[in-house]
Amino acid sequence: MIVLAYPGTQGGPEQAAMIAAYLQQAGVPHVEWGSFLDRPLIGRVEAGEFDLMVALGGDGTVLRAGHLCAPLGMALLGVNLGRFGFLTEIQRGEWRDGLARLVEGRFRLEERMLLRAEHWRREKMLGSWLVMNEVVVCRGQFVRPIRVTTSVDSFPLTTYVADGVIASTPTGSTAYALAAGGPIMPPELRNILIIPIAPHLTMDRAIILPEGARVSFGVYTDHEAVVSIDGHPPVGLLEGDEVRVEASDLTVHFVRFQDRGYFYRNITAYMEQNPSAGTR
Repeated sequence: MIVLAYPGTQGGPEQAAMIAAYLQQAGVPHVEWGSFLDRPLIGRVEAGEFDLMVALGGDGTVLRAGHLCAPLGMALLGVNLGRFGFLTEIQRGEWRDGLARLVEGRFRLEERMLLRAEHWRREKMLGSWLVMNEVVVCRGQFVRPIRVTTSVDSFPLTTYVADGVIASTPTGSTAYALAAGGPIMPPELRNILIIPIAPHLTMDRAIILPEGARVSFGVYTDHEAVVSIDGHPPVGLLEGDEVRVEASDLTVHFVRFQDRGYFYRNITAYMEQNPSAGTR
């Protein structure tokens, strides 16, 4: 088992050391702790030395941890040290109770779908990514819309004139897609959600694609356009570039202690009192 935190997370390294010590005292074999920025340690994670990761931080930390865990089939348990923590299972200061249940085996694994996104220029693929939340094809620094032709399974869907278009997983439906006016999707679904960002005289409704569908975005603009994956630094797009998105064969396995109704309780609580707004 590996316990990881970011050095910049307030109290992260100290909490990681305490959690690792607790697990060792509880008799868990092969427990180590460290930083997400420790390349040698991350190399050992990628080599498959561990079967479960405890990630300390906020939702951004869980997204990064999910990218690490999914290709390895490694289970992921999030401990919230951030503001929102919608993806985490254990809140700040409650980790002893949660880890006791983990050690006793009183948990379940929840599978969340991932997407695979590819950046194509003519017949050459320039990049590919694993996506946990969303793929965003959008304008760059110029406050002018771009034109995005959209097709599903090679059949034309529509052309958006908008600030951008989001292709989201059910996990991402409570992130940027929700802020753009999209619907909330239960986490166990395997559908792709498409929603435009600030559309101008074009389709302004979200579309939920059937399981297994593939979507392609063609970019047409005379100014800057980019693609961003899960909020990572954007990659520039040129006129005629294509971004292809489909479901990945990989999934993220979240450790859950709560019953399956937790998702609806949490989303209601967070929307009534958003901790990101400083109201908690």
